Amino acid sequence: MKCTNRFIFLMVSIFCFLSMLCGCKEAESFPVTEYLLREYNVPIEKGVLFAEDLCVAQDDVSLTSYAEDTNVNSAALFDVANKQVLYAYSAHERVYPASITKIMTALLALENGDLSSEVAISKNAAASSFSIYAQVCGLKEGDIWTLNDLITALLLYSGNDTAVAIAEHIAGSEEAFVQMMNERAESLMAYNTHFCNPHGLHDDDHYTTAYDIYLIFQECIKNETFVDIINQDEWTVSFLRDGVPQETTFKATNWYSKGVVSKPENVKILGGKTGTTDEGGYCLVLLEKDADENDYISIIMGAPEKAELYTDMTALIQAIPDN
Repeated sequence: MKCTNRFIFLMVSIFCFLSMLCGCKEAESFPVTEYLLREYNVPIEKGVLFAEDLCVAQDDVSLTSYAEDTNVNSAALFDVANKQVLYAYSAHERVYPASITKIMTALLALENGDLSSEVAISKNAAASSFSIYAQVCGLKEGDIWTLNDLITALLLYSGNDTAVAIAEHIAGSEEAFVQMMNERAESLMAYNTHFCNPHGLHDDDHYTTAYDIYLIFQECIKNETFVDIINQDEWTVSFLRDGVPQETTFKATNWYSKGVVSKPENVKILGGKTGTTDEGGYCLVLLEKDADENDYISIIMGAPEKAELYTDMTALIQAIPDN
C-alpha cells in the first residue's frame, strides 16, 4: 500500500510539473482539475494528494434552489467542510478579478510580513499617483503606517494605494511582488490566473477564474488574522503624517456590512472582498458559516449592476442547504 501511495504521489507531481511546462495556464484548459476529478475518490492514504482538501469540479453544477437565468460572467458556491461544489457556472472561464486581486496581496503580506512593522509610504504608493476615479485610502508620501493597518484598509476599504505600499514593503518593488503573486498562485494550483499588479486595476493580461479565486480565498481563510479583518464592519487606523499622529476610520465596502442590503438569515456572513472595474463588472467573494460552524465560500464575478450582484449573491447564499 505504501509503495502504491508513493507511486501515485510521484505521478501527481510529475503530471503537474509537465502540465506547467506544456503551458497549461490557458483559461480553456485545466489539467489539474481533470486529474483530480479522475483520482479524487481513489482510496489512498490521506494526505497523499496535495489537493485532497479541495472542492473539485470541471463542468457547471446546477443547484435547484438557485435560479439559472443569470447575467453574471461566472459564479460558484463551495461547501468547504464537506469538500463539495454546490453550484458552478462558468467557473473555469477567464474573468477580470478587479479588486478581488487584493486577497492575494493580503495573503502574501500576512505570510511574509511583520504586522507591527512600520511602512514608509513612497511617492509611487501615494494616493496622488492614482486616477481621481480610483479607490484610495489617501496615503501621502512620507506617511508612516503599520503593515497591519495597511492590510486592514486594503481588505475593508479596498485602497489601491495601500496595495502598492504593501507590495513595495514586502518585495521591494511592485514588479517583484507581482512575481511573488504569480508564484503563489501556481503553488495553489490556480493555473488559470495571471496577475500584473497588486490592486486589480484593469490590465488585459490580469485575469483569473471563479474557481481560482476559490483556491486562493480558501488559503486566505486558513489565516485567523485574515478572517478577523474581513469580519470587521469598520476599522480605525493610526498613522504619522509629518510626524503628527493621525486617525482615519475605514468602512467595509460590501453592502451586507454597510447595511444597504439585508443579510441572509440561514448563515452568518463573516466577510469577503468586493471588486469593480468597467471591464470586470461587479464582483464579490464571501465566507459564510452555517449553524454548525461549517464554512462556505460564495463567488459572483461580472454582474452588470451592483444591485444585481447582491440580489444574485443573496439568492446563492440562501441556497446553502440546512444540515
